Amino acid sequence: MNIHEHQAKQLLKEFGVPVPNGIYGFSVSEIIKKSKILNTEKYVLKAQIHAGGRGKAGGITIASNIDELEQAANQLLGKILITHQTGPKGKKVERLYVEEASNIAKEFYLSCLVDRKSSKIAFISSVQGGMDIEETALKNPEKIITTKVDFKEDISETDCEKIIKVFNLEYDAKDQGIELIKSLYKMFREKDASLIEINPLILTKENNIVCLDAKVILDDNAIFKHPEHLELRDLQEEDPTEIEASKHGLSYIKLDGNIGCMVNGAGLAMATMDIIKLFGETPANFLDVGGGASKEKVSSALKIILSDKNVKGILINIFGGIMRCDVLAAGVVDAAKEIKINVPLVVRLAGTNVEEGNKILKESKLKIIPASDLSDAAEKIVKEIN
Repeated sequence: MNIHEHQAKQLLKEFGVPVPNGIYGFSVSEIIKKSKILNTEKYVLKAQIHAGGRGKAGGITIASNIDELEQAANQLLGKILITHQTGPKGKKVERLYVEEASNIAKEFYLSCLVDRKSSKIAFISSVQGGMDIEETALKNPEKIITTKVDFKEDISETDCEKIIKVFNLEYDAKDQGIELIKSLYKMFREKDASLIEINPLILTKENNIVCLDAKVILDDNAIFKHPEHLELRDLQEEDPTEIEASKHGLSYIKLDGNIGCMVNGAGLAMATMDIIKLFGETPANFLDVGGGASKEKVSSALKIILSDKNVKGILINIFGGIMRCDVLAAGVVDAAKEIKINVPLVVRLAGTNVEEGNKILKESKLKIIPASDLSDAAEKIVKEIN
């Protein structure tokens, strides 16, 4: 689950991580009123959207006084920001964040995330932080250092020193850096985060370490442990169809293609999307109905797929393990009869009760095209829409 920068910084503060003082608001009048409590000669105004690259898109402005801040806020609030992460449609700025300006001496990059291959927590650090970190990764990857840490109750002093070594901090700043790593590690574990990214992490001219920007992603699968995280969710930043899918326990991500996909299992879903591309078309979505989907869940999934006007055909690819093929087939038939599917529908079933499932599809007398395997399914749906 993505959260806004001001929410991320509030979480960081709770764990003792140094961040600039700041306020947020949903209107210009609210922003100006709250900003008067800040103790600064300059104000940094930031658009709050779930996307990186705000600075290059005009989403971050420095104001020298309250009047300039008000003028900038009026220009930014309600603006559509288009960055490399928003897509061509961009995102509308619905809230703003203002913080005290910092005296920057050096900028660094720091993040931590789960390294699934090694089952460790990976800290990534670089002396080249800021807006051009992506360019650094492409042109000078040797300047980005990865330190993998065993998942333990506490992080060791040795690991902390390895992570910040690239920053070449001295004396008190080095001590601050070590404490920062300890705090980030504690927050990462206790909040079940999947990513904490500080870009830039700065050393001020006063020799203090400060997190100037922050991106935090919280693990959706841990919501049951952290119900308070739901209060951080901004539905205006999410696709309405994805919100509807979550209500039915479906993992759905809208894409730009024209073949709707319904699969059980994330790995199988990825393979299905890959083979659609292999046969020359593009998937319209990622949709995982899970291992124990009911007929109602399958029906909801089909309705969500068909709500996308770009969908010209549907490929259902199910391996019956926990989920039985006959249950899936019954769900498909019920949904098809209810919503009157008017695009080609190819179904490939395998696994538990596959014969019963195929029988249900055949006896339905609906225009459902059976497929023997995944390649056959992809070839048939691509042929049907062309």
